[in-house]
Amino acid sequence: MQKLTSLAGFLLFSISLFAQTIHSPNGKLSLTFALNPAGAPTYRLSFGKKEVVQPSRMAVTIKDAPSFSQGFTVVQVDSSVFDETWTPVWGESKTIRNHYKELAVTLKQAVADDRRLVIRFRLFNDGLGFRYEFPAQPGLNHFIVLDEKTEFDLTGNHKTFWIPGDYDSNEFQYNTTKLSEVNGLAGGVANEIHARTPIGINFVQTPLMMKTTDGLYLNIHEAALVNYPAMNLEIDTATFKLSSHLVPDAVGNKAYLQTPFHTPWRTIIVSDKATDILASRLILNLNEPSKIADPSWIKPTKYVGIWWEMHVGKSTWDYAGTQSASTWDLTDLKPSGKHGATTQRVKTYIDFAAKHGFDGVLVEGWNTGWEDWFGKWKEDVFDFVTPYPDFNVAELSAYAKQKNVKIIMHHETSGSVTNYERWMDKSYDFMKKYGYDAVKTGYVGKIIPRGEHHDGQWMVNHFNRVAAKTAERQIMLDAHEPVRPTGLHRTYPNWLASEATRGNEFNAWSVGNPPDHETILPFTRSMGGPIDYTPGIFQIKLNYFDPNKKEQVHTTLAKQLALYVTIYSPLQMAADLPEIYEQHLDAFQFIKDVAVDWDDSRYLEAEPGDYLSIARKTKSKNEWFLGAITDENARTATLPLSFLDDKTSYIATIYADAADAHWDKNPMAYQINSYLVKKETVLKIPLAAGGGAAVRIRLATEGDSKTYRAYK
Repeated sequence: MQKLTSLAGFLLFSISLFAQTIHSPNGKLSLTFALNPAGAPTYRLSFGKKEVVQPSRMAVTIKDAPSFSQGFTVVQVDSSVFDETWTPVWGESKTIRNHYKELAVTLKQAVADDRRLVIRFRLFNDGLGFRYEFPAQPGLNHFIVLDEKTEFDLTGNHKTFWIPGDYDSNEFQYNTTKLSEVNGLAGGVANEIHARTPIGINFVQTPLMMKTTDGLYLNIHEAALVNYPAMNLEIDTATFKLSSHLVPDAVGNKAYLQTPFHTPWRTIIVSDKATDILASRLILNLNEPSKIADPSWIKPTKYVGIWWEMHVGKSTWDYAGTQSASTWDLTDLKPSGKHGATTQRVKTYIDFAAKHGFDGVLVEGWNTGWEDWFGKWKEDVFDFVTPYPDFNVAELSAYAKQKNVKIIMHHETSGSVTNYERWMDKSYDFMKKYGYDAVKTGYVGKIIPRGEHHDGQWMVNHFNRVAAKTAERQIMLDAHEPVRPTGLHRTYPNWLASEATRGNEFNAWSVGNPPDHETILPFTRSMGGPIDYTPGIFQIKLNYFDPNKKEQVHTTLAKQLALYVTIYSPLQMAADLPEIYEQHLDAFQFIKDVAVDWDDSRYLEAEPGDYLSIARKTKSKNEWFLGAITDENARTATLPLSFLDDKTSYIATIYADAADAHWDKNPMAYQINSYLVKKETVLKIPLAAGGGAAVRIRLATEGDSKTYRAYK
């Protein structure tokens, strides 16, 4: 590790008109900080000779005091260079380089008794991070943020991949339009989202992905979201200027702070190659190192579970169906006959997991309360420790242990977060007693305390508190319906994944996710952290379960395999039913083989909204997996294998769309072929409309040359 620090200067006098430029370590990016004639701080970002962000203002408004917006002078400038390589507990690569130039500018405001503000910039080869810092100082202790007015003054009407600005949900379909065409209030599909609070017509969420007319790829998000609300963006459709908009609390305030404090980082990732956006580790690098001293108990996990069968209507979460019942009184509950989480059904999943080498079994609907909450804004629903009569906790715990399989706990909070906070200690004790090492939390519905939002400061603190408390108990975490991730899995590596997007389950009971959805996710939602997307659906047409169902998954079966590589997560579910997999064991072999932790990742080709191809090397093993996917258009994936070792032969097993496959007309048609390949090989694999391909590459043995022919 190398850390080089130099003091650019301690200024003994105030500067009212000021400008300073720094360059990224490789010289491609340049950042200029300046004060305008009104003493307002501005920044400007360029990529080579191309301007990315025009001079843009930076401000924070606070209650009952002058805003941090103008009237500043510069009193100190510090600059430094930082260069280290660190090792994540798990991830897309074995090591990560953290290399940036930093500029920290200390400002003061005479109008507010020389109140101080520090704006800190870190300029990487692939982008910029900056934040506001409020030092401890006389006259500024406790304060309330009314809003943050950070601007991103863009250079044109960029092509944009967006979801509507909202305080409570990020489960929207992605739209692809110009900035001027954004309509955050349009789209009937939003009606299927249980809790949402749209902001307005010109508002979008981050991560926001854009492409300029001159070929630059641009991504705006945030990093290290702690004790602060999430950021949405307001678009000025006439000037293409974006302005930050923070999620409010129940009375309209944005954040309650005490000095010293710093905001999350505002991030801008930029390149002339789409693959560089996918390869960026800027957001991770802006987060604090792991707080877990000994992370040896954290295990990337592949799992199955009682979950999809509820979404397709085969079984239910609740025990008693539509009967009215008190959450805590089981005496009047009569079984409906469709309850999924029965002792015997869970044993079936445990047996399947043990037979095929899976780590865990998720069980949803095991605990009382499901009859008494959906659609109700109710305080006390679940206690997280009381099972239904047909779910024997002790028996299943012993059975899973005997089979060397872990059961994954499910805590649906029903949005009643105050209730969950009261039960967290008892529920985690319950988990440890019965050998549960991982929990999937859920926050479906409107939040209690009433008036708070999923993405506000109060809930951000709750989500981070859950991560810290589960870490203390050596419990791994998978959060559903949380605020969108911002790289905090570096700080809390037990936080394996989050949903925070329109997941695969929407295909089971709604208009679903269009074929381009998964080609956009890696450029948007995935920028902040891993997704528990629940791929692996083999029974694409859902009328298999009910002749009246018209829904389907909007991919081919081969694309479902490819998602294990293209949508990164150390927590991967084989989401379909065991009996479905038993009908396709040849294709299921890929899910059994694919890794969930990686030494290296290569981004071979990509265009947001159209296609992408990624190769990943299994942790501590000379084995690679490739995933290639496309949108609604058929195309050929071109996959050079130049990452393989020199003078070494491998076997590539290709799981591809059949010649007549199509996401709608013939989605379950696939073919499997194996070939001898080398470093010089370039795979060219046809992808069906809405399709994909998955490839496993292993070292060849002596006898393989007689069994397999060379790829041509």
